[in-house]
Amino acid sequence: MHAYFADTDPLQLPPGHRFPAQKYGMLREALRTRAPDIQVRAAPLAPIEDLLRVHAADYVQGVLEGKLSAQQQRDIGLPWTPITPLRSRRSVGATLAALRAAQRDGIAANLGGGTHHAGAQGGAGFCVFNDVAVATRLAQSMAAVQGRAVDVAIIDLDVHQGNGTADIFADDRSVFTLSLHGEKNYPFQKASSDLDIELPDGCRDQAYLSALQHALDTLDQRFHPDLVFFLAGADVHEGDRLGRLALSKDGVAQRDAMVLAWAKSRSLPCVMTMAGGYGRDLQTTVEVQVQSLQLAAQAAQNWPLQRPFGS
Repeated sequence: MHAYFADTDPLQLPPGHRFPAQKYGMLREALRTRAPDIQVRAAPLAPIEDLLRVHAADYVQGVLEGKLSAQQQRDIGLPWTPITPLRSRRSVGATLAALRAAQRDGIAANLGGGTHHAGAQGGAGFCVFNDVAVATRLAQSMAAVQGRAVDVAIIDLDVHQGNGTADIFADDRSVFTLSLHGEKNYPFQKASSDLDIELPDGCRDQAYLSALQHALDTLDQRFHPDLVFFLAGADVHEGDRLGRLALSKDGVAQRDAMVLAWAKSRSLPCVMTMAGGYGRDLQTTVEVQVQSLQLAAQAAQNWPLQRPFGS
């Protein structure tokens, strides 16, 4: 299985900043020493024309040229530096590369990504560009070249609702957005996904997995995708500083296994992004994410595929 990383360009953050920038290098190195069946590769920069499939031109220009307003930077929660456009484009590029690899191999991953708070007009919640939305629009374009349509399911299991993604695809019936998230957590003004399941603070394994099974059953009843994006946020784990749910490490493993089995049994290319993870102990977050990626690599064996689209 191929997995792509975007931390080639290290973020420059003030001391004490809440964003766990060091997590990405820790995860990459853990995979290289403990998961030899995962090929870890640097991500390319996302082409600007692909960003413009989703994001307003003036916003993209503001990110690239350092012209974001103070309010835009506060919304994102990260200060603009010359690294910002490189890191943000590479984060999207990792998901675009994983999309192409998943079409070939069945499943692939972005070691970051899942930047689901970014909307068409701007970023929010540590998210500059919406990588999954850009990859979805690219998949649609690739299929259209072949005279085909592609229906896309986005299964967002980050602890925070994917409000930016929901807004972007609100009027697109070829994309089904599913978000299973903390009811009282950020963003406090939720958008409307095609299926939102809100969970109470302190939700533990059994209740979470029951809700996920209901969500997957509902998705089956309402939509039949050709491609799936899976946001496998580690911030549902009980050790997360920002998550407020209480899944054990084994509960997260069961969550991942359910989604992977669901996609594999339907012969769907699956793009996995690691999304959020803000552990009180970052090593614990990395352990949870290593587990998720190891499960994906195991599932990658003999992954069946329908007729591929694009090239």
